[in-house]
Amino acid sequence: MTEGITLAASISVVAFVVGSMLSMGLSLTVRQVSEPLRNAKLVVLVLAANFILAPAVAMLLRGLIPLGEGHGIGLILLSTAVGAPFLPKLAQTAKAAIALSVGLMVLLMVATVIYIPLVLPLLLPGVTVNPLDIARPLVVLMLIPLGIGLFIRARYADAGARMRPIFAQISNAALVILFVTMVLLNWRALVDALSNGVFVTTALFIVTSFAIGFLVGGRDTGARAVTGLGTAQRNISASLVVASQNFADPGVLVVVLVGGILMLSSLMPLAAALGRRYVAVQTQVV
Repeated sequence: MTEGITLAASISVVAFVVGSMLSMGLSLTVRQVSEPLRNAKLVVLVLAANFILAPAVAMLLRGLIPLGEGHGIGLILLSTAVGAPFLPKLAQTAKAAIALSVGLMVLLMVATVIYIPLVLPLLLPGVTVNPLDIARPLVVLMLIPLGIGLFIRARYADAGARMRPIFAQISNAALVILFVTMVLLNWRALVDALSNGVFVTTALFIVTSFAIGFLVGGRDTGARAVTGLGTAQRNISASLVVASQNFADPGVLVVVLVGGILMLSSLMPLAAALGRRYVAVQTQVV
C-alpha cells in the first residue's frame, strides 16, 4: 500500500512540474517575457530581495527558532527556490501588473535553476549536496518543458492553444494527487509540525518575504503587488524536485508541503484584498 502511494507521489511530482511548465510556455511569447525586464533597477532589486534577503531571513529564523535538522534544511531550500508559476494568477487577482509578473516569473525561475545548485551547498554546511544532481532534474523537468512550450507557441500557435488546456488540467490534477499522497505518506510529521514550530516559522518567513518584496517594488501600486506576492510565493515545484531527489529526511519535504499549504491559503486571499483596494482607489479617482 505504502509503495503504491510513494509511486503515485513520484509520478505526480513529475506530471505537475512538467505539465505546469509546458502550460506556461504555451501561454507566453518571448516578448511578453522580456518586455517588463527593461527596468534594470527594478530587476536588480527583485533579484536581491529573492536571492539575498529572503534566504537571509530563512537563515535568521532557523537560528532563532529551534527546528529539527530536516525542517531547517527544508526552510533554507524553500527560501532559495523562486519563480513560482502561480505568480501571474496572483497578479491577475490583485489587479496588478500582469506583464511584469510574467517576466519576473520566468527570470526568477531560470535564475533559480542556476542559483540552487551553486548556493544551497554553501548555506547548508555539513550537508552533502551534489550541485549536478540538483541542477539536472530542474533543467530536465522545468527549463526544457518551458522552452518546448515557448517554441510551440511561437511556431504553431493554433496547436499550442489547443494543447495548453490539456497540460493545465494534467498539472492541476497532478497537484491534487501530489498533496493527497504526500499528506498520506507524511501525516504524522505534518501533525507534529503543528507543535514543533514549523508552521509558525514558515508563516513568519512568508510574511517577511512579502514585506521585503513589497518594499522593493517602488511607488507603482501594481508593481509593488507583483514584487511582494512574487517574493512571498516561492517555487514549490523546484522545492519538491530538489527535496524528493536529494534528501532522505522527511522533515525537508514536510516544510515544503507546509509552505505550499500556507502560501496557497494566504496569498490568494491577500491578492484578492489588494485587488479590491485597487478597484476602490480607482473608483475614488474617477
